[in-house]
Amino acid sequence: MIRSELLEKLANENPELKPDEIEKIVDIFFSQISQKLAEGGRVELRGFGAFSTRQRKPRVGRNPRTGESVEVPAKRVPYFKPGKEIRERLNKG
Repeated sequence: MIRSELLEKLANENPELKPDEIEKIVDIFFSQISQKLAEGGRVELRGFGAFSTRQRKPRVGRNPRTGESVEVPAKRVPYFKPGKEIRERLNKG
């Protein structure tokens, strides 16, 4: 699902809201998740999962085009851990 599909689905399920209101809600939702992660925090959505960050150590990588060694600095990367309900839903036979 892409952002426009999400906005459309929310609009169909909430006809009392204007499209610009729905877009603002979605913007605030994703903005708050991003902001909390940037601060080093964690965001948990019960029944869905938890967003957090993980620290990656510096390492030596390779440029795939030239094969040359490249220093890759340490960095934080986003991480998502699905909740129990979503895992069960995905593995339902």
